[in-house]
Amino acid sequence: MHNGDQTLEKTFPCDTCGEAFSQQSHLKVHIRVHNGERPFDCDTCGKAFKFQSGLNRHEMIHLGEKPFVCETCGLSFCRRISLREHTRVHTGEKPFVCDTCGKAFSLRGNLNKHHLVHTGEKPFACETCGRAFSQRSGLQSHIRIHTGEKPFVCQTCGQAFSHSNRLSTHKRVHTGEKPFVCAICGEGFSHQKGLNIHDRIHTGKKPCVCDTCGKAFKFHSQLNIHYRIHTGEKPFVCETCGRAFARRYNLVEHKRVHTGEKPFVCDTCGKAFATHTCIRRHDRVHTGETPFVCETCGKAFSQRDDLQTHIRVHTGEKPFVCKTCGRAYSHRSSLKKHTKVHTGGLSRQELIHTVDEKPFVCEICGEAIACQSELYRHIEGHMGVTP
Repeated sequence: MHNGDQTLEKTFPCDTCGEAFSQQSHLKVHIRVHNGERPFDCDTCGKAFKFQSGLNRHEMIHLGEKPFVCETCGLSFCRRISLREHTRVHTGEKPFVCDTCGKAFSLRGNLNKHHLVHTGEKPFACETCGRAFSQRSGLQSHIRIHTGEKPFVCQTCGQAFSHSNRLSTHKRVHTGEKPFVCAICGEGFSHQKGLNIHDRIHTGKKPCVCDTCGKAFKFHSQLNIHYRIHTGEKPFVCETCGRAFARRYNLVEHKRVHTGEKPFVCDTCGKAFATHTCIRRHDRVHTGETPFVCETCGKAFSQRDDLQTHIRVHTGEKPFVCKTCGRAYSHRSSLKKHTKVHTGGLSRQELIHTVDEKPFVCEICGEAIACQSELYRHIEGHMGVTP
């Protein structure tokens, strides 16, 4: 002690952190910071505190006492520090600044949480699966995956959720609120994710990529349907004939084969069609539109199928192969006509004009014959058989 009532000498140092105190009782209180001791228990709820002052402030919660009132909005608080922190809502004051990035916060606790973004520290680990989190709240939300707990309940319909933000989003189903609005077309959405997905319509962005063939899609639902091309899955089955389809709308269109329904009617001529695709193709008969253009010669077609057939003129592709003799054709109609050579379906007049269609060869003299019946008669000529 210096001069009686002057500053007391700090002769009681903390062995853990080195901080010194003038009285041993103060040191004992300080040591609780390190050992976690909480000797002051709430008689009402059992919550424990390190210091008597902490218990005193806590007891106000049970008493309902809130002596600290905001002069701006009238909101009251149990603790003076809570009022001081609340006041910053009105003043906009953010006194706690991050030394790394300069971002400012109104609460020291929020700054401390923010620091973990830069350090990468994740001190809160799940005891079940080991996954770590930077925030205690993140761990608490994660634990509900294992427990199945859903404490946030919608008061309108009773549906429960594991996270409060999911309940907030769900409530918009009942209120019709759509706060997320597209800046381009003005369409509103109840949640940000819906707006983000919608934006792809305008940007053309296709983030959903097939692992098998690399084809990209705007929406994940489109990718899931596309996968069925590779897996061969066809979950939509016609109850009438048993034919299966990869897409639901293909089944809906197919059912019209059985019902005879043709809901798509041409405004120009009144002709009706079973599918929207068919009427769209038909419309070009009236408009003369030819949107499918050959990149090689510039010839345009009204139907995509006609363009694909035409392209074979340039590529020489002949995908239609005769199962009898192996001869290949670029057009299905040509193969169909050729098949009659084997079946005898061509008239003699047609055979005269089909001079290059002679798939049957005589093993005696090597002469090529147009049809099988002619080959038989030809062979009989070698054998001296007369009709």
